[in-house]
Amino acid sequence: MKDLFKPGVNCGKVAVAHRAAFIVDGEAYYRAVYEALQRARRHVFIIGWDLHSELKLVRDGRDHVPPVRLRALLNHLAAKHKGLHIHLLCWDFAMIYAMEREFLPWYKLQWRTHRRVAYCLDGAHPVGASQHQKLVLIDDCLAFAGGFDLSEQRWDTPAHRPEDARRVTPDGKPYPPFHDVQMAVDGPAARVLAELARTRWAAAGNRPPAMVPLDKTSDPWPPSVVPDLREVPVAVARTIPEYESRAAVREVERLYLDSIAAAQRWIYVENQYLSSHRICQALEGRLAETDGPEVVLVLPERTGGWLEQHTMDILRGRILARLRQADRHDRLRVYCPRISETPACHLMVHAKVMVIDDQVARVGSSNLSNRSMGLDSELDLAVAAGTDERVGQVIAGFRNRLLAEHLDSDVDMVAQLLDRKGSLIATIEALATGSRALVPLTGDVPPEVDQWVPESELLDPEQPVAPEALVDYFVTPREQPSAFRHLLKVLVVLGLVLALAALWRWSPLGAWLDLDKVLSTARWLRQQAATPLLVPLAYVLGGVVVFPVTLMILATVMVFGPWWGLGYALLGAELSAAVLFLLGRRLGRDAVHRFAGNRVRRISRKLSRAGIPTIVTLRIIPVAPFSVINLVAGASEIPFRDFAIGTLIGMLPGIVTMVVLAHGISFFLQRPAWDRFALVAGVLLLAVGGLLVLRSWLKRRHSGAAARRGS
Repeated sequence: MKDLFKPGVNCGKVAVAHRAAFIVDGEAYYRAVYEALQRARRHVFIIGWDLHSELKLVRDGRDHVPPVRLRALLNHLAAKHKGLHIHLLCWDFAMIYAMEREFLPWYKLQWRTHRRVAYCLDGAHPVGASQHQKLVLIDDCLAFAGGFDLSEQRWDTPAHRPEDARRVTPDGKPYPPFHDVQMAVDGPAARVLAELARTRWAAAGNRPPAMVPLDKTSDPWPPSVVPDLREVPVAVARTIPEYESRAAVREVERLYLDSIAAAQRWIYVENQYLSSHRICQALEGRLAETDGPEVVLVLPERTGGWLEQHTMDILRGRILARLRQADRHDRLRVYCPRISETPACHLMVHAKVMVIDDQVARVGSSNLSNRSMGLDSELDLAVAAGTDERVGQVIAGFRNRLLAEHLDSDVDMVAQLLDRKGSLIATIEALATGSRALVPLTGDVPPEVDQWVPESELLDPEQPVAPEALVDYFVTPREQPSAFRHLLKVLVVLGLVLALAALWRWSPLGAWLDLDKVLSTARWLRQQAATPLLVPLAYVLGGVVVFPVTLMILATVMVFGPWWGLGYALLGAELSAAVLFLLGRRLGRDAVHRFAGNRVRRISRKLSRAGIPTIVTLRIIPVAPFSVINLVAGASEIPFRDFAIGTLIGMLPGIVTMVVLAHGISFFLQRPAWDRFALVAGVLLLAVGGLLVLRSWLKRRHSGAAARRGS
């Protein structure tokens, strides 16, 4: 494997690190960052998928100066060192992650920090992609890269005790044991990462600072980190998606494939996900060989929260089924780390590690997912032994250290047993005898769950997906005109209500309107004890008789105001959908299909395949009335829980929009003025115009595609 690294092919550059170290788990990594930040004098870059201002970096129970919480530490250092500039870059995350993120991070990390602390949300990526690189850079001469963000729910010790009072979020909430790995490098290797950091900072719309001149008198290397290697070449591999004028870079994927192809004895992997079909194909090929390498995969029992378990875990189950079918020679093992049997506790594996034989060690941000190969931005570091036995011993020791941690053993025991048995699998199985061990992970997916989750190209795309392709997946081009007509009708209804309101106020019709009586009636309705029951019941009855839900939402907001109206509208729409779903399930598929017709048969097929994503899309771009979709969903095979979640997520944007418009109309009725009328009318016109532009754009794209197919 002497020539494994090929700059421009499977890595961007190869540069020497004067020192390099593998840092395992959050206690060691966060302490190292805390120590290194105190030595910074010119520039700090912190780039990540997530940042948390109140992250506690050191948790040893002692008082520390400077402070150990991230925002306080950065403020302290910027104030202390007049030439120090700190740059924080975080992914401008999708709203689906809003509940997992710190509330108002820009306020805490931009407005409440020193003027030389700059915070930026990075939105320079394709639709659906994320900024997933994790990098901390000190004075352009020390860099940390790997799987760790400076975020909550990452800190832990190698002991991974089921109960650890220190393993809590900044809000004091405990979280499960967590495992990750980072690399530290200095010298020319760190300079390469300094260039990468500036490129990312500039891509997000910022002016990057000049590189810091080398200063041999300054050494930010953290005292708590003992270097594992010295004067070792380090390969830097990236995934950069195509975006605007930026070309795609797929070094991460190529290095994975080349490493798997080069393996002779063992492929050892720790990763959060396993859904990449190209990685699967490469492993299938090696497992099918008569004398191929052993493959050991260490994965989490579950990848994350409920949504990931019902998407990425299912994609993982499909990959594992393929690998087991290819494993004709019994050289594949898939494990998850168990911390204890009683109580049952498993380790969350967030690390992104691959070790090939005793030859290659790789640590980075990339998951074994399609999106890490071509959609998200990623950053991995790798070292190779070649003919240098000293590097080979360190790589073997790194892998054995990870195994010893998972098997509650020690590094020497793992090394001795591996040397004696000559098999990574036999070594693991010989040591996996206690409560804390690597235990087999089946990853099996129940057939009834598997059938409604779409293929990986939708949930886990390997390259940027055009917006029109997402629309086409859920709403076919044939169905889109009716869907757009439906949305246009909703906007026209709102426009008519606004026009009627103007007539009541600025025409002789105003003499017939006694607004005080209307408001008094609304107040009476709000004050009734049974109101919380009557309003949702009205939505349920309206759904049964197929009354337009848009009008009901509009009336609710105008009677109860924006906040109570929003709550009642969400609750009422959700209950109405649930009742009709259960009714559809009770009536059965045949009865509902006879009632609904051909279009809804296509909706039913999509629901059976795609579940939550389809429900969300059909709520945003409906191709049939609200009540009909609910009935058809009940008759399909989608689970009720997924239907309910998809309905809530999909209805929220539209209801919020109607709340804003309805509140504007209501406010205008009470306090008429041309500026308020113009504001609401402008919002309506903007919505109509945007819808028409979207429809025209999609039609042009489809016409162009048809013309290309014809030619």
